Amino acid sequence: MFQLFETIKSMSWSSIIDNLLSVKTVIHLLDILVVWYFIYKLLRLLNGTKAIQVFKGIAIIIIIRIVSDWIGLNTVSWLMSQVITYGAIAAIVIFQPEVRRGLEHLGRGGLLRSPLREVDYKSKLIDDLDEAIQYMSKRKIGALISIEQETSLNEYIETGISLDSDISNQLLINIFIPNTPLHDGAVIIQGEKVASACSYLPLSESMRIPKEFGTRHRAAIGLSEVTDAMTIVVSEETGDVSLTYRNHFKPHLEREEYLRILREELVKNEDDKSKRNGFYQFIESLTQTKGGKK
Repeated sequence: MFQLFETIKSMSWSSIIDNLLSVKTVIHLLDILVVWYFIYKLLRLLNGTKAIQVFKGIAIIIIIRIVSDWIGLNTVSWLMSQVITYGAIAAIVIFQPEVRRGLEHLGRGGLLRSPLREVDYKSKLIDDLDEAIQYMSKRKIGALISIEQETSLNEYIETGISLDSDISNQLLINIFIPNTPLHDGAVIIQGEKVASACSYLPLSESMRIPKEFGTRHRAAIGLSEVTDAMTIVVSEETGDVSLTYRNHFKPHLEREEYLRILREELVKNEDDKSKRNGFYQFIESLTQTKGGKK
């Protein structure tokens, strides 16, 4: 150890920097960053699903396996190895739907998707929403549409009927036609898909909501109180359009007003992200403080 310190002491700063910046060191550093990046994206993909709990359990077992191997608990180490081997196979079988959705997400470029593509599909989403809202508002067809953002809406998706359908204004209109099987409850949009219909949203218990607003509005406000989702409400009594987002409630909106808010909240945020690639966002997330972003 003393010789090691003497060797380091005798080296010049330029020699130390040259060693740190050697090709081998850079490759090792890149290797570690790539692995952590994919783990980060995997955790974000699993966030809000039942599979995340299994992932946590597997992580704990791996830690126990490493520690037991390090301190010489051979029997425990062997047992944990068997659990990892057969548990991974069992998890794939049990969580087949989640695995399938994850592979589909990967196939669509979900892990390395450019934010520019996010902007394109959200612009199309707004166009489809606008056409559907105008159609339903003129005919006083009640509607409740929630758009997932950063906070997962999986727990609410599971309360409804799974659709996993491509988004179109025709589909949205048909879902809310009165006396059809899917018209009650909320439609939830997740990514580029209509994830579910007939979903139940949490009702707000706020006493400040005017009595003129019914269950749909209370559900939209309730969801905005606990998530960052954007929710659109079309009143079946008046045809008025309302928006809720980030604990804000905007009632009686004209077409220009709700389009402006949708573009600001959905497209502008993604446009800001497009100025930074996904890898930079990953590095930035690692340096965030506990209380919020830098």
